[in-house]
Amino acid sequence: MSSSDSAETTAAKSGGPTTETVLEVRHWTDRLFSFRITRPASFRFRSGEFVMIGLVIAGKPLLRAYSIASPAWDEALDFYSIKVEGGPLTSHLLKIEPGDTVLLGRKPTGTLVLDALTPGKRLYLFSTGTGIAPFASLIRDPDTYERYEEVILTHTCRQTAELAYGEHLVATTREDPLVGEMTAGKLRHYTSVTQEAGPRMGRITSLMESGQLFADLGVPPLDPASDRAMICGSMAMIADTKALLEKAGLKEGSNAQPAEFVIERAFVG
Repeated sequence: MSSSDSAETTAAKSGGPTTETVLEVRHWTDRLFSFRITRPASFRFRSGEFVMIGLVIAGKPLLRAYSIASPAWDEALDFYSIKVEGGPLTSHLLKIEPGDTVLLGRKPTGTLVLDALTPGKRLYLFSTGTGIAPFASLIRDPDTYERYEEVILTHTCRQTAELAYGEHLVATTREDPLVGEMTAGKLRHYTSVTQEAGPRMGRITSLMESGQLFADLGVPPLDPASDRAMICGSMAMIADTKALLEKAGLKEGSNAQPAEFVIERAFVG
């Protein structure tokens, strides 16, 4: 997930950003696109973390936070973004093409990492829109499947066309030579739309409250003894989903104090 344009900064973190080359760009809808860039040999991160990404605009570096959508073992870095016409950075970033350059911050960080959760049986990855990005990293990390018996990725968007990125992601992950076999019988993908007719409709919180989510998946309701979760999406979705998890008895964790669920506070005011 990317932060709002108001979170952009004209200054890089200590050491300054590196300049990387755009390798691939794919426009999924008129509102969504993904891109892949080179990865410096010295760049290290944990699957699920975010980093500053930007461009030089009017002679000055302009950066914003983006979740890394590729797993920690990948030789390049993937990102998934919404297009914001008129956005100080996004309006320029959406025009990048292979061969162009972008700025990459040196210090990835974040709380949507496996180490911020205590051991459990089932891992829920609750996402809306571009909030699926950090989970694109985590579902391709072998460590995820070594820690959990079941990994449930939920993705809710406004329109069916906006689910395409997640559908492609899950399909390619299941065929991946490194983690494909590990996902068998473990990785589950649960989608819904909110603003048009589709196979399944409704906000993820509504589907949780009604019990439909658990009935559709054939799993018991949330239980702090066995279930762990990560949440990434709009601020309203994060707040509402967090409330439901806490109502079920799950406690919020962090890198310093692991618990039953985590959210990415860098994107929450």
